[in-house]
Amino acid sequence: MQFTVTPLSDTIGARITGLDLRQPLDEDTARAIREVWLDHCVILIPDQDLTADQQVAFAAAFGELEPPRAAKSQSADEPNVLLITNVEDTGMRTALEEGEMYLHSDGAYYEVPSMATLLYAIEAPAVGGHTILANCYHAYDALPGETKERIAGRTCVNAFELENYNGRMTRLGADTPHFSHPLAITHDETGRKALFVSRMQTISIDGMDDGESNDLLAGLFDHLERPEFTYEHKWTPGDLLMWDNRCTMHGRTDFDPNDRRMLRRLTLKGVRPN
Repeated sequence: MQFTVTPLSDTIGARITGLDLRQPLDEDTARAIREVWLDHCVILIPDQDLTADQQVAFAAAFGELEPPRAAKSQSADEPNVLLITNVEDTGMRTALEEGEMYLHSDGAYYEVPSMATLLYAIEAPAVGGHTILANCYHAYDALPGETKERIAGRTCVNAFELENYNGRMTRLGADTPHFSHPLAITHDETGRKALFVSRMQTISIDGMDDGESNDLLAGLFDHLERPEFTYEHKWTPGDLLMWDNRCTMHGRTDFDPNDRRMLRRLTLKGVRPN
């Protein structure tokens, strides 16, 4: 299949047009899409009309699907699909949402985070509910040399609680999933360094006292969230967005809870970051 690629922004992302994802991908097309994705961290394929099975088939061309780990799947028949929505009468299991969501990387609180996330827009609010994406390559590259030296070889604790997606955690609960990963990871396919901390999930830096850890993390969070490293995607129904969790962080802007928002989510299994 032939397709056209245009940048989404100066910092991250590419728009791919000319594809109908209801049709199976041939190997050459899948390989070409993967190259665009690795180069740009995020791809947007707009104007699609996809069933869950068609979205699953597309995702499977890029890796191994993983079931949702922090919520229940859409249905027993769709074990890898998560319906993210504020709509309560869908008749399916959903991950209900409201408010804003701080930047984070999916599954960073597990030993093996997700490699990729694919969101397909079924319904979108008129105002807000945008997805913010940060380029963690650029954020790392722009750090002062002394900060790169300071975080080299250091690990940090990442954790997640469902009720805490728009506030920073500072302490672990007894049953809170958590895992330590490097503050800067090396992408296993591109070999590039990426900053791997987030305001929502990173609690502390291993081996540092609380004051030093909090000060350093606060500076890294502010740095990562600078406008020159981020892109804000306003959803249109039919958009398919796929991002690389190894080199991006993502979050959500606030929206009116009375305005419907419905996205279908899949994730792909990754490897333990180094």
